[in-house]
Amino acid sequence: MLRKLIYLPFILGLILLDQVSKWWIIEMTLRPQLFEAGGASLPFGTWLTTHGQDLFPPASLPIYSFFNIVMVWNKGVSFGMFSSAHDIMPYILSGFAVLMVSVLLVWLVRATYFVTTIPLTLVISGALANVWDRVRFGAVADFLDFHVGDWHYPAFNIADCCIVVGVAGLALDGLLFEPRRRQKGQEGELLAS
Repeated sequence: MLRKLIYLPFILGLILLDQVSKWWIIEMTLRPQLFEAGGASLPFGTWLTTHGQDLFPPASLPIYSFFNIVMVWNKGVSFGMFSSAHDIMPYILSGFAVLMVSVLLVWLVRATYFVTTIPLTLVISGALANVWDRVRFGAVADFLDFHVGDWHYPAFNIADCCIVVGVAGLALDGLLFEPRRRQKGQEGELLAS
């Protein structure tokens, strides 16, 4: 159990990275360039701990021919699924995410392989970072917009990247590595008997 505490700084670090990136985009990039009437930029600590902040309107700042910095508020989960205008919905989604994180934390404590613990750490970090957004804003701040012509991949953030990479890692572990571990375990049992 104590050995698993090594993952706590990584989880907290990834949550902090996500929150710093959102603060930087909202307060240091979009506010000065697009929302000049919105007042002075908030310092990170104030921004991070202030509940009930106003949501900036949708915005787009072209960076490259294939990439924009945008301001999109996702009131649902990935890709806007389960989005709802009801005031209680962010808390329902947050409660569900915290429940899932609890299950993943139990899995993390029991996991013995690095190829399992790293993806679990990523998913837990991303889920908790987005929960913090939902509690503070009632929605998740998405700002990365990749596109080809008029086709846009749904806007996302660093926490979403952690979740997607973590889920892909867990799928890879389950499909490739777990069957090999089971086969080695069965071969070891045969040799022992």
